[in-house]
Amino acid sequence: MERRNFLRGAVIGASATAFGGSLWRGAALADPAQPGPGPYGALRPADANGIQLPNGFSSRLIARSGQRVGPSSYAWHGAPDGGACFVDGTGWIYVSNAELSTGGGAGAVRFSSSGAITDAYPILSGTRRNCAGGATPWNTWLSCEEVGRGYVFETDPWGVKPAVRRDAMGRFVHEAAAADPVRKTIYLTEDESNGCLYRFTPTTWGDLSSGKLQVLVAGSSTTGSYRWADVPDPDGSPTATRSQVSGAKKFSSGEGCHYADDKLWFTTKGDNRVWQLNLTSSTYELAYDDSLVTGGSAPLTGVDNVTSAASGDLFVAEDGGNMEICVITPTGVVAPFLRINGQSSSEICGPAFSPNGSRLYFSSQRGTTGSSSDGITYEVTGPFRT
Repeated sequence: MERRNFLRGAVIGASATAFGGSLWRGAALADPAQPGPGPYGALRPADANGIQLPNGFSSRLIARSGQRVGPSSYAWHGAPDGGACFVDGTGWIYVSNAELSTGGGAGAVRFSSSGAITDAYPILSGTRRNCAGGATPWNTWLSCEEVGRGYVFETDPWGVKPAVRRDAMGRFVHEAAAADPVRKTIYLTEDESNGCLYRFTPTTWGDLSSGKLQVLVAGSSTTGSYRWADVPDPDGSPTATRSQVSGAKKFSSGEGCHYADDKLWFTTKGDNRVWQLNLTSSTYELAYDDSLVTGGSAPLTGVDNVTSAASGDLFVAEDGGNMEICVITPTGVVAPFLRINGQSSSEICGPAFSPNGSRLYFSSQRGTTGSSSDGITYEVTGPFRT
């Protein structure tokens, strides 16, 4: 099947232009989100895929590690992790990383306008522990290595152009990336217990071959103002990037990050927090903290990948916990959106919406057996809020 040049598409999902999140506009949470009735109602009993969903939603198994995807000859990769959707004519493409210590990389699934799978193929290979990443406004997928002095690779979701290693984006335990088209920069999380939040500003927007890597500098509080400081040696040797700048704010195991409505949302798994960076005011605060939940148990733990819907609702995947994707509304309510049963040794990864916002893709990295060779990628369809 002929694959279109990747510059002809428009990116949806993890990109800077995806889902404006207008309900958050000009607003900041007075307090971190608290449990309450979710906007979609209670979860129903598990379906045939073992997934509990609200009324009106249904799930479909898209791909399983080691098995051919749809009509293609591509066997889906192991340990599917971070992902994003890209417009492809009247259809779309979902890309997914492979978080494998050897034989990592990324793959893609192509869908027709009706949602039928038409093709699948690799877009990156020969890398290590490709965990999360992020989409760019120029329709490429940034695949990040979660290893010491790991790299960022820029890949083509159409599988036409070869992947390119982007050394200027720094060498550290990379997790996720989120593009900010207003400031023409890309934010990067670091999965270390004392990791940092970075931004990379390319010399020319759209060309990641050169630029400036900076780290966020702020106090120890959970709210306040911040600034950016240059990282002297992005190569991270002999001194790790997180240790090069005095005053760099430390975060407990940075995970997913997502740009929407001139804000950056990012998660830290070590303390089960969702942070909100208010880019216009250069301030930060907590959108969620499980230790601050009152009146009951925390619905969201093991926070990981994050994305948003057209409504401004944040969808946060759990690494462990009770295998849920939870929603955080702009009004500060956190509630389960879905739960996977029978896969307690896995984690949920790669949530991303289709172009029209009616389909949510995500993966269970280790499936029913707890093995990286048993990853499963799903699609949920239903009346998502707009």
